[in-house]
Amino acid sequence: MPSRDVGGPTTMRRPEPGSGKRVVLSMLISLLAIGVGFVLLVWGAERFVLGAASTARSFGVSPLIVGLTIVGFGTSAPELLVSAVAAWNGNPGLAIGNAVGSNITNIALVLGVAALVAPLTVHSETLRRELPILLLIMMLGLVLLIDGELGRGDGLLMLLGMVLMIYWLVMLGLRSRSDPLINEFDSEMPKQMPVATSLMWLALGMVVLFVGSRILVHGAVDIATRLGVSDLVIGLTIIAIGTSLPELAATIMSAVRNEHDLAIGNVIGSNMFNMLGVMGLPGLLAPGPVDSAFLTRDYALMVGLTLALCVMAYGFRGGHGRINRPEAVLLVSVYAVYLYVIYRMST
Repeated sequence: MPSRDVGGPTTMRRPEPGSGKRVVLSMLISLLAIGVGFVLLVWGAERFVLGAASTARSFGVSPLIVGLTIVGFGTSAPELLVSAVAAWNGNPGLAIGNAVGSNITNIALVLGVAALVAPLTVHSETLRRELPILLLIMMLGLVLLIDGELGRGDGLLMLLGMVLMIYWLVMLGLRSRSDPLINEFDSEMPKQMPVATSLMWLALGMVVLFVGSRILVHGAVDIATRLGVSDLVIGLTIIAIGTSLPELAATIMSAVRNEHDLAIGNVIGSNMFNMLGVMGLPGLLAPGPVDSAFLTRDYALMVGLTLALCVMAYGFRGGHGRINRPEAVLLVSVYAVYLYVIYRMST
């Protein structure tokens, strides 16, 4: 055997020819996977809502109940599928970050941009009843996470809470007879289709959502590994923005069409499903510890933004609640600062 010169100078290992190009190519493929995953999630969510809403209307379900439950669930379907796939693959941080990051994005970026396009006025009493429930859900989540652990018991409680929330929304829809949301939901409901066609779109939407979530999670985890950042940070930022694209599109369109209650209702409904369903899945599938910085930075900001939304929606100075352009600029600015803080803390 050839002897090794222990005391001599060490020889620097030269990088293999073409290794840099392979890294760049791998990064580009991962970024492409993220882009393709986002596109599939947005399209799949749209088809899922179309099929589910049309099926429900075929059985005589009122537009308000369809809007409060199926549409709210459908716009959170990308987050739910991404959370389930990430947790199943052993990346619960990405799933948890997706839940809270999407809620922050929905209020600060989605509502902020929509209100910049057209200031939003709140007329609906249904929304004013939903906001305290959203805050209550967030307080429940805080109680469950304050011990620094998201366990299976916590996940089960959150998923049970989602079932109870859906039941409460159905009862709320049955009791509301003259809410402005009824007309806005009715005008946005898809045209009636045969039940077989509706079920076909529903099934296809679910399949596309699942495929898109698998592709997205694979690309996101690869990017996180190569950049040396945590799954949680990727979930709070890139994934949260991408999975909030359906809410962004729906909210801006509602604002342009002067359907202000629908624009805000999309965000409130999605955030409730995110807190209970999207947050509950990683607890059930991949229980484990929660970063303390997550509670003091990200969760606290989510609660603070929700409280600010309550103040704007209730309009305590008299009249209807309203999100004007100055408030919209403040919301978007808060989101920009938040992204900067995360960037600085992760580098």
